[in-house]
Amino acid sequence: MLYFWTAVGVMNLIAFFVCGWDKRAARKHRRRTPEKTLFLLAALGGSVGLYVGMLLFRHKTRHWYFMAGVPLIILAQAALLVLFHRFVFPLF
Repeated sequence: MLYFWTAVGVMNLIAFFVCGWDKRAARKHRRRTPEKTLFLLAALGGSVGLYVGMLLFRHKTRHWYFMAGVPLIILAQAALLVLFHRFVFPLF
């Protein structure tokens, strides 16, 4: 279980820094991180880090699909975590 939480923490840090990097690239008119990549990072466990980065850096906050999509991913991951803890974890 420790490996799982370590992986989630690392993924959140990566998503947070990628969000900040993309904001910086946007300001300097440089090559950007594709939106699909940001959503993929969120889906792979970095949703909280991405959402915090969005709010802190004020990045992608005007896009409704990010402001709705990332919290929906957070809720889906929380639901999966509860289901996993309730039905799978007691078996170990």
